[in-house]
Amino acid sequence: MTPALSIVVPTLDEAARLPSFLDTLKRHIRPEAEIVIADGGSRDGTREQAIAAGVRLVTSQPGRGTQLAAGAAAATGEWLLFLHADTLPDAEFGAAIERYIARDGATACAGYCQFRLDERSPMARLVEAGAALRTRLLALPYGDQGLLIHRDLYRTIGGYKLLPLMEDVDIARRLGRRRLAPLGAVLVSSARRYRRDGYWRRIARNLACLLLFHLGVAPARIARFYR
Repeated sequence: MTPALSIVVPTLDEAARLPSFLDTLKRHIRPEAEIVIADGGSRDGTREQAIAAGVRLVTSQPGRGTQLAAGAAAATGEWLLFLHADTLPDAEFGAAIERYIARDGATACAGYCQFRLDERSPMARLVEAGAALRTRLLALPYGDQGLLIHRDLYRTIGGYKLLPLMEDVDIARRLGRRRLAPLGAVLVSSARRYRRDGYWRRIARNLACLLLFHLGVAPARIARFYR
């Protein structure tokens, strides 16, 4: 039977987190949902773990936009749910997805989750507040907030572009405010990159990347700056 829901997850060297992510995800979604791991060339055993977990594995060139596009092309579900491997759903996640899919007019909009970090610190709260403000004022949910979208709408807007960075901003802009809606669930993201880079430095870099993208700078150039 063709699954109604396909979950597409881009990975690159996520072996340390993938087992926990898949275990948590499987506890919160319907058993028949298809999970597609779109790997960008991991060398740490990520692909082997995906195969051992019994999920579908596709490979592509690295780059989140490219991997998401490859995963979506391989997926068979009527609905597509895009998630990052360093996020974990809350207890209401599965029920929120079911409610969203069942509601009238759901196929005309894409759903996103509330962003939260796995660290309880004032700086983490600041980042969460900034994400909520950006989503509300600019209608720009990021990839770590997930994206639930019907396949027909995904095709209508042209899907994910083969971008090395800013693929989430690009697809949100093409969807537009009227075709974005909150799912009513939370995704908890790892704060590892904020701890590694420093909160203020990473906040400033993310804002700079967003500004450059809106100014029309090519994503490839932004990716070099980001790295």
